[in-house]
Amino acid sequence: MRTARGIRVLAVVGTLALASTGLVACGGSETPNTTPTKTQVKVGLAYDIGGRGDKSFNDAAAAGIEQAKETLDITVKELPATLNEPEADKETRLQSLCDEGYNPIIAVGFAYATALKAVSENCPQAKFAIVDDQSVTADNVTSLVFAEEEGSYLVGVVAALKTETNTVGFVGGCDVPLIHKFEAGYTAGAKAAKPDITVKTNYLSTVAQNCSGFNDPANGKIAAEGLYDGGADIVYQAAGGSGTGVFQAAVEKGKLAIGVDSDQYNTVDAALKDVIITSMLKRVDVAVFNFIKDFADGNFQAGVEVFDLERDGVGYSTSGGKIDDIKAQVEDYKSKIVAGTITVPSA
Repeated sequence: MRTARGIRVLAVVGTLALASTGLVACGGSETPNTTPTKTQVKVGLAYDIGGRGDKSFNDAAAAGIEQAKETLDITVKELPATLNEPEADKETRLQSLCDEGYNPIIAVGFAYATALKAVSENCPQAKFAIVDDQSVTADNVTSLVFAEEEGSYLVGVVAALKTETNTVGFVGGCDVPLIHKFEAGYTAGAKAAKPDITVKTNYLSTVAQNCSGFNDPANGKIAAEGLYDGGADIVYQAAGGSGTGVFQAAVEKGKLAIGVDSDQYNTVDAALKDVIITSMLKRVDVAVFNFIKDFADGNFQAGVEVFDLERDGVGYSTSGGKIDDIKAQVEDYKSKIVAGTITVPSA
């Protein structure tokens, strides 16, 4: 099925109850249907680097789990990842959840792709979801992916409209195609709003370094300091737990920053709030909750599910009131993306 903007490719598995997808439109936003189900479900969840408490990507997944706990009849086992762990540990983690009878099992992050391919074959009776990867194609795997470039475009517009130096920055946690989507959208949005703007970038790690830059606040701080010293007065971070370091640098330098994944104005320590003008929202919570809800209702569907601006899968936050004066302009860009008038690059 193809929406006006996002592509949703779904391979139907088993007999589906098609009466409900668990989604209700409300005020233009997609909100989970929270009608409780009577079927008890044992959910296994494997976190990415940083785990619960990263105030960003993993915490967004955790929020989806918490909503499921409140509204559905489920039990949950959560397992953390370890910094610089070998690939075998990821496979062991997923396999252990399967062996203990957890079904469905959710892998948070593209780093689980190789492990998930093996375990989904070993455990054909279990259903799996992976966040941020669509390379595993199997009848028992759903890929939950996002149009990060669209949300990043909007915060790029914010950065361009708010900069006083005509230079803004970007810090990526790992030099991989997924994070390139954030950078591409951000740069495109900034240049759409202000064509002569300069966008400087800095990546914290590579795949060869196990993408350790997603959980290295000290390095995040150093990278942001370099961008601020180089003339940027606003830095957007797509760096997971390392984003805290970016915010710390902004405080010390008297500059501004943009959060990611969660509304970080509402999740960071109070001392860091004032530097965050907006966050690019990536609704991992919605994707995780809906996946569990659909499974509990007997509506599991394998394939790729894309959460974009049209589905309220990505967006931007307004907490703190720092962009109230330009919100109408940002919304205009948003409406054009949803309508297809603006095509946002992803690379």
